[in-house]
Amino acid sequence: MNEKLLHSVEASSIKDEVPFFEVGDTVKVHCRILEGSKERIQIFEGLVIAKSGAGTREMFTVRRVVQGQGVERKFPIQSPRIAEIEVIRSGVTKRAKLYYLRDRVGKATRLSQRRPDPEKRDAQAAKEAAKRAAIKAAGPAVEEAVTEGA
Repeated sequence: MNEKLLHSVEASSIKDEVPFFEVGDTVKVHCRILEGSKERIQIFEGLVIAKSGAGTREMFTVRRVVQGQGVERKFPIQSPRIAEIEVIRSGVTKRAKLYYLRDRVGKATRLSQRRPDPEKRDAQAAKEAAKRAAIKAAGPAVEEAVTEGA
């Protein structure tokens, strides 16, 4: 029962357009920043070292090095504070989490670039979009079932 209610709440806040990216990709995350009454967009560019969660709780971690210091930020994919996620470069990885890059410096942190296979990436992006659409479509049906059961 609680799971149905959770899905109905999640369905209303899932974004339609989320680009497909994987761990090892270099991305630019356009964040909305509120300063007083003004709103501006700040770009955080770095390497995606981890992804976790599902649905509205899906998060990803981006790491970059600023003046010799490593900086990591975790972003919720479905957050309204994220204006855009732009994929710059795709890297080849053999792991789901790239935490080992924290101990490396300079050229040792670079990943080899993935050769673009547009058909494969388009198929994976379509699969994720279909999954989001199914969650969104299931929302009203689940909501009706919850109200009938109450």
